[in-house]
Amino acid sequence: MHTQLESEPSGRSRRNFLKTSAGLAASLATLGITRSAYAAGNDRIRIGLIGCGSRGTAATINALDADPGVHLVAMADLFAGRLTASLAKIKAHCPDRTLVDAEHQFTGFDAHRRVIASSDVVLIACASRFHPYYLRAAVDAGKHVFVEKPHGIDPVGVRATQAAADLARTKGLSVVSGLHNRFDLGVRETIARIHDGAIGDVVAMEVNFLRGPYMLVERQPGWSEIEYQCRNWYHFSWLSGDDVTQSLVHSLDKACWVMREEPPLKAHGFGGRSASFGPIYGDMFDHHSVVYEYANGTRLYAFCRTQKECHGGISDYVFGTKGRASLLNHTIRGEKNWDYAGENPKPYLTEQQEFFAGIRAGHPLNSGGYMANSTMVAVLGQIACYTGRQLGWKKATAADFAFPPGGDISFDTDPPVKPRADGEYPIAVPGRTKLIAGT
Repeated sequence: MHTQLESEPSGRSRRNFLKTSAGLAASLATLGITRSAYAAGNDRIRIGLIGCGSRGTAATINALDADPGVHLVAMADLFAGRLTASLAKIKAHCPDRTLVDAEHQFTGFDAHRRVIASSDVVLIACASRFHPYYLRAAVDAGKHVFVEKPHGIDPVGVRATQAAADLARTKGLSVVSGLHNRFDLGVRETIARIHDGAIGDVVAMEVNFLRGPYMLVERQPGWSEIEYQCRNWYHFSWLSGDDVTQSLVHSLDKACWVMREEPPLKAHGFGGRSASFGPIYGDMFDHHSVVYEYANGTRLYAFCRTQKECHGGISDYVFGTKGRASLLNHTIRGEKNWDYAGENPKPYLTEQQEFFAGIRAGHPLNSGGYMANSTMVAVLGQIACYTGRQLGWKKATAADFAFPPGGDISFDTDPPVKPRADGEYPIAVPGRTKLIAGT
């Protein structure tokens, strides 16, 4: 994995970067760049959406709000009903630039290829298993890409993401990650101050992503097993990767940023299912705890939970020799107290503004370094929890483990996990489950 994002400054030069990045889109507009010609003498940027769930729908609305020349022209989803609902919501928000006719509403497992062929820019927000491979297909076709997290659910997928991002860099294409905290101006400033020494040397971090069960889909009569699992994809590890890669990755990404993208040496973890029972929960754990150890002795303590009626919240704390920081509260306490007082627009919008501003200015953004690195940190933690073993970074990143099945997937595919006679799906058993040779 790359450990440094080329487009992201470090050290004190970050302060100037922070001052300018918030106004990048506005500055480009002032210079007339956002209204300049794009592609073949055309101001219009045609975008296509792959994955019409709530995140894909919201990302498309953000893209339309970010640039007045953006037009939605194609959509894809496995299921027609989900596409129709998403299209209606987007069109209600922006009717004049939502131009998806019947011939550009694609369904099925090959629908992504048709969206890529119809668009200048592709937004990918489908089941996470497919993110690295749809990213590569779009880059191969010469398209700019926004792709949601996680950027792989296993080591093979993460390496595919890194290769696609590296190729995009050589082709002058933007690849922007859905790890949206990188576009939170308050978080940017807080981490810049940490890097400038505001809390001294970092000795420990605690990150939490705690909430109730997410996006549960009840099985309906007539659905095949593969259809049910694809509709309820969040709750099947071969489609989502489970909750460390799916949710906790946001907090791990911020921790990686604090550590200047240095990967941990190793990790061990705890996890299982203690409160969420029934077929609707698939084969997912409902709680995870991961401890990461860095070469300098720093420890990262990471927790996620998806249980009802429990303490919840998302938080990221960084502890140093001279103070402590709360990343999402944008505060530092210690020898010198500090609270962020600048503007802080929604990072989901800022990421789209900077994405399209970079395209128009001919300065493509490439998130490849951190998107692969942070996702691999999550994959390392998930494997440690599933196996119950301590696992080193080098061994994990080189592993050939990939969730089955291999090859193309269709509605005739036999899913790799099946319900037992009682309807429950088998889950990983720490100490018994083997995913990487020698662990």
